[in-house]
Amino acid sequence: MDNIFGFPPIAKENAKILILGSMPSDISLQKQQYYGHQRNAFWPIMLSLFNQVSNLEGIDYSQRKKLLIEQHIAVWDVLQHCVRAGSLDTAIKMDSIKVNDFHPFFSVHKAIKKVCFNGTKAEGIYVKYVLPHIKDQFDYLQYVRLPSTSPAHAAMTLQQKIEVWGNEIKTESLGH
Repeated sequence: MDNIFGFPPIAKENAKILILGSMPSDISLQKQQYYGHQRNAFWPIMLSLFNQVSNLEGIDYSQRKKLLIEQHIAVWDVLQHCVRAGSLDTAIKMDSIKVNDFHPFFSVHKAIKKVCFNGTKAEGIYVKYVLPHIKDQFDYLQYVRLPSTSPAHAAMTLQQKIEVWGNEIKTESLGH
């Protein structure tokens, strides 16, 4: 079991939506990229929503991050670090977790009105370990759980995920 550490957020002060995962996968950690696994649907969903090339090879990671920033989208993880064997959320040792500090994040990123969870685990950890400490000061935040983009979540097709994600993300981010 490894003690693993997440990444700093992809965010500018004008972000309107925060997308939260739980913790980067092993492949993402190796690549030092959010959603680095080639079968993770996150980047195909984002590229599809904002009419970019559908081939991930055609757009490098820095361009993908720039696209999110231009669309007023921030990305981060609920966890700062944890112990986990492998990449699955179910392998996270819950007695090892340390959540990120959201109070200063939301204090700086005042335009964020919606927090979208990329799957159930991110939402569960946030609701239990973060929300009780910030809900009074940031009670205007709207929360929504979206279907996980992980390749382990195969209950929905990519097209179905694009539709669900688009309903929550695209309308909000385009309201610049």
